[in-house]
Amino acid sequence: MTKKVLIYGGSGGIGSATARALRERGYGLHLVARNEDKLKAIADELDADYTAGDIGEEGLFSRVATEAGGQLAGLVYAVGTIHLRRFQQLTEAEYLTDFKINAVGAALAVQASLPALKENPDPSSIVLYSSVAALQGFSLHVSMGMAKGAVAGLTLSLAAELAPRVRVNAIAPSLTRTPSADRIIPNSQMSAAVARLHALPRLGKPEDIAALTAFLISSEADWITGQIISVDGGRSTLRPKG
Repeated sequence: MTKKVLIYGGSGGIGSATARALRERGYGLHLVARNEDKLKAIADELDADYTAGDIGEEGLFSRVATEAGGQLAGLVYAVGTIHLRRFQQLTEAEYLTDFKINAVGAALAVQASLPALKENPDPSSIVLYSSVAALQGFSLHVSMGMAKGAVAGLTLSLAAELAPRVRVNAIAPSLTRTPSADRIIPNSQMSAAVARLHALPRLGKPEDIAALTAFLISSEADWITGQIISVDGGRSTLRPKG
């Protein structure tokens, strides 16, 4: 039986790159995203099953669990927000939206598919996404930092509770070239300025994150759980040369 991985956000930059990396490793895929046309195109390319729906849709997670079916070797929750605004301008609704999409959505996705993850004969693997903004303090990142910090806490709690049947890890990227990120770095000058903040002076690529995600899903990482791993060009730990 082909091992199957469920990917939320499977049509996005990191999600689709992860889907391709896992497909190259021989995994079957079930992809979830809200843009059905884009989702279907990627699913057809990768011979994957899919469910079209929005994270905020009532009943989505249980529907996905049913449609994905059977055993799951892994779950990837590649859904998130990049919402930058001054602290005094943030509203309660914006905090709640960021928290719901990033943290609550991840928890509910895992909860709905946990029986399928436990049915896998070998230990299964979950990969979530935190952020460098949960490890360092950045101006304008209050809502995002809170939400991604919650993802880190969720990762550790789930890893403790679900061991040894399910491994749980998170990746904490710095700014990565995705459609969401392109909206906040709209020109080459700004992109170059942000790149220079990294010891390895470029922005991330979806493939950078996808490569580690695929490794963490695989049995090669079968003694790794409860980790928040930075893929950030050194930004969380190093200062670029002046």
